[in-house]
Amino acid sequence: MATNTRDPAEIAKFGALAAEWWNPKGPFGALHRLNPVRLQFIRETVARHFGPRGRRPLDGLSVLDLGCGGGLVSAPLARMGGDVTAIDAAPEAIGAARAYAEQAGLSIDFQNTTAEALVDAGARFDVVTALEIIEHVADVNAFLAAAQALVKPGGLLILSTINRTPKARAFAIVGAERILKWAPEGAHDYDKLVTPEEIRAGARGIRWNEPTGISYQPLGEGWSLSSDISINYLMAGTKL
Repeated sequence: MATNTRDPAEIAKFGALAAEWWNPKGPFGALHRLNPVRLQFIRETVARHFGPRGRRPLDGLSVLDLGCGGGLVSAPLARMGGDVTAIDAAPEAIGAARAYAEQAGLSIDFQNTTAEALVDAGARFDVVTALEIIEHVADVNAFLAAAQALVKPGGLLILSTINRTPKARAFAIVGAERILKWAPEGAHDYDKLVTPEEIRAGARGIRWNEPTGISYQPLGEGWSLSSDISINYLMAGTKL
């Protein structure tokens, strides 16, 4: 695939923060708080699709984590039994991810590469995850085409991102970044946010389920799956 999905400015921005990936009170704290809900969605989606596999729901499945960052999702996927490959365009992030995995005794194939390079290499996986990455790539449609191509026929593609709505601008960008400091200021560009309709249009080879929202409940309840997709949402679909 000739199209390059790398965005050098985004890669540099997150590469500079690589040492903070595993600090739950640092600039990636919001992702730490989101992680239980994202992993719940993955577990439940995989179990419905491939059937229950006991305590390790990814046993026997090849899994690709696109835009893995420091490995916040890759590590739990490996603990769930997946044969995990994880890629990121920022070499600093891959370094942080490898260091954590080695310390935790996890076997994960971390690669500093792109989705389109894996497509060219002929790689295919049972499950492909792309969590909080699509809003940071240079070409959304090219990224979706590559992600779709990396899923085996009958396999799953699972994405999560922020919707492009006025409510998301108010809460996920102004509120979370500038007021609550849950994410680095400037982490998200409103114009680069992606709607569920755009995901469907960019990956027509996937039979998409309806999106599931992620909502924040104050007063200690935290994040939970919901029907409200106006800010954060997850989507899963089957490769035709």
